[in-house]
Amino acid sequence: MSNEPFFRIEGTHYVPTAAARGPWNPNSLHGRVIAGLLGAEIERLHRTPDFMPARLTVDMYRLPDLSPVEVTTKVVRDGNRIKVIDAEFISGGVSAGRATCQLLKRTENPEGNVWKPPAWDVPRPADLPPPDPARTPMGGMWETRRISGDFGAVMQRRMWISEVRELVEGRALTPFVRVAGSADFASPAANIGDKGLEFINSDVTVYLHREPRTEWVGYEVVNHGASDGVAVAECFVYDEDGPIGTASCAALAQRRMAQS
Repeated sequence: MSNEPFFRIEGTHYVPTAAARGPWNPNSLHGRVIAGLLGAEIERLHRTPDFMPARLTVDMYRLPDLSPVEVTTKVVRDGNRIKVIDAEFISGGVSAGRATCQLLKRTENPEGNVWKPPAWDVPRPADLPPPDPARTPMGGMWETRRISGDFGAVMQRRMWISEVRELVEGRALTPFVRVAGSADFASPAANIGDKGLEFINSDVTVYLHREPRTEWVGYEVVNHGASDGVAVAECFVYDEDGPIGTASCAALAQRRMAQS
């Protein structure tokens, strides 16, 4: 990956680069880098190979600026089968978000069959054309392959996403970090309408029964609902081998700040 990373390390802090800017305010961070960094630190400091990060919930209650970031973590539960880790995203000395991750001990599936949705029968990323460069999302923050659904229409959307840059300079992307960083996409995928995106998500939760085996992560919108300016949204999440989990969020009605 030759593109600029989202963060560089300076001492005990992570310093955002211009690539990490979000869509709502030109001087704030994108939600995907907040969720990604919280998930990455939880995995880096607390995960062991025999445990699966089955749930990551990220609360985003303040738009952080481009100040240096510190992430602190705390072990809530360190059991034989269940581990729970909390993390806090501190930007410029102010708390801007937090995460809770539940890690479950890997074992064997029980016998028997359980109903599940039909197979996701869609073209693979390599079989889909790249988007028009003029429509590249967020100036190339990630790479996409549209399966179905236009962002300017009222319709269900399905899309592949792949990372094009490191989250933290010098640290390879892990499968879990790929999902944690992309899960924020559930909000624009499900909440955008024919007038554009006018909901800003205040959280994101990703549930995983396994991690992606490929670099491409697929999103399929399965729910959107909104009342009184409060929305909820959900996507099924896939890799090229099949389903891996879900991503959901809550969101508030919001308008973008004008560029200065």
